[in-house]
Amino acid sequence: MNDLYQGFTSSALGKQVASMLGLPQPARLERYTEGAPLVDGTVAVGGRGRLADSLVGVLGTLGIAAVASTDADATYKGLVFDATGLTSSDQLVELRDFFTPLLRSLDRCPRVVVLGTPPEQVAGGERVAQRALEGFTRSLGKEIGRGGTVQLMYVAEGSEGSVASTLAFLLSPKSAYVSGQVVRIGAHGAAKPGKVADWTRPLEGKVALVTGASRGIGEQIARVLHRDGATVVGVDVAQAASELQAVMRELEGDHLVLDITAKDAPQRVAHHLKTNHGGVDVVVHNAGITRDKRLMNMAEDRWDSVIAVNLTAPERITRELLDQGVVNQGGSIIGVASIAGIAGNVGQTNYAASKAGVIGLVDSLADELTDGITINAVAPGFIITQMTAAVPFATREVGQRLNAMAQGGLPVDVAEAIAWFASPGSTAVNGNVVRVCGQMMLGA
Repeated sequence: MNDLYQGFTSSALGKQVASMLGLPQPARLERYTEGAPLVDGTVAVGGRGRLADSLVGVLGTLGIAAVASTDADATYKGLVFDATGLTSSDQLVELRDFFTPLLRSLDRCPRVVVLGTPPEQVAGGERVAQRALEGFTRSLGKEIGRGGTVQLMYVAEGSEGSVASTLAFLLSPKSAYVSGQVVRIGAHGAAKPGKVADWTRPLEGKVALVTGASRGIGEQIARVLHRDGATVVGVDVAQAASELQAVMRELEGDHLVLDITAKDAPQRVAHHLKTNHGGVDVVVHNAGITRDKRLMNMAEDRWDSVIAVNLTAPERITRELLDQGVVNQGGSIIGVASIAGIAGNVGQTNYAASKAGVIGLVDSLADELTDGITINAVAPGFIITQMTAAVPFATREVGQRLNAMAQGGLPVDVAEAIAWFASPGSTAVNGNVVRVCGQMMLGA
C-alpha cells in the first residue's frame, strides 16, 4: 500500500513545502531482500569493555565488513559502541567522543548499536552509567533521521558469545522499523547459542507453527520463516481455510484448520505436530482480533472474544505443548503483543488488556522454561494492513506519523523480528518484548 504523503514529500515540490512548513519528511526505508548482504557497507566499531576486542571478528563471521579505527572521510553504514566498560557517569562523555564526529559520515538508513551491561547486574556508579545508556540511545534514535535506527543491547556477564544473531538483525535492513529498543542478552541465564550453519537459512530443518497464518501479518511471518528454511504449519479458522491452504501450498508447508479458542484446540495442535512433524521448534502466537468499544459501552461478548483469542488461547496452547514435550530442545515461543498493551488506546480496554497479558505470559515463563527453550514477544505499532486501511483517513495519517520515522510499518517488519527471535543463534534472547513501531512517541 502506497504512502501518499511520503510520495508527496519525496517530490521536489513536496520537499520544498514540507521544509517551509516544518512537516515531517519520512525517508524510504531499506528492507532486506533475499540473497542481499546483511549490511551493504562498513560498520565502525568503538568503545572499551568486555566485547570490544571480539566485535570485528564476530561481525566478520556474519559477512559484515567492520573496522576498529575510523576515518572522518569515510562513509559508514553502521556504528557499534561497546559501553560495557563505562563504570561512572563522568565516563559517559565517551559516547559523545565516539558518535559526534561520525554521525555526519553515516550512509542513508544507518544502524547504530550500543552494547552495555544489564544495570541490575552491577552496583554504584557503574549501575548509574549503564542505566544512562537507555536515555542516550532512545534520544539518538529520535535524532538520527534518514531512516536510521538506534538500539541498546544489554549483554549479561557470560553471554558475550551469544551476540551474533542479535547484531545480525539490528545492523541489517531486517530491523528497518525497529528503533529505540532495549534488548537483553542472557538476562535469564547464560545460554549457549545454537549452531547456525548458514546465516541466510538459520531455520533449515526446523518446524514452525504460526496461528492466524492466512493473511496480513501472519502470512508474512509464514513467508519469512519459510525463507529462513523452516517448514511452516499454518493455523487458521474455517472461514479462512481456502486462503490458508493456498499460502501453505505455495510455501510447501502444512496447515491445520481450527478455532484456537475451542476446548480441544491445544490437544489437537499438539497431536498434529507430534504425529506429522515429530515436534515443533518455533511457536508463533499471531492470531488476534479487535472488538473496539469504550468500556462504558462494551458488551460481554466483545470483551470475552478478544481475551479468548488474543490471550487465553496462546496460554492454553503453550502450556499443552510444553506439558507434552512437543516443543523441541532449543525451541522458541513468540507472542504478538501490541503497543496498545504498553501505552493503552481509547476504545481498546479489552484489546490492550489481552496484549499486555501476552507480555505477562513472557514474564511468567521466561525463568520457568528448560531445555534452552525461550519465550519473547513483539509489540507492533502502526502496521499498514487491510485492517488499518479501513481506519478513517485523518486518524490513519496521525497514527502513521507519531513515530520517529514518521510512517507506518509493514507486516514484513514484524515477521523479521519474529524470525530473529526464532533463530537458533538467539537462544540467549529470552524474556524480551521488542516494539516494532518505528520508535513510537507513545509508550515506554
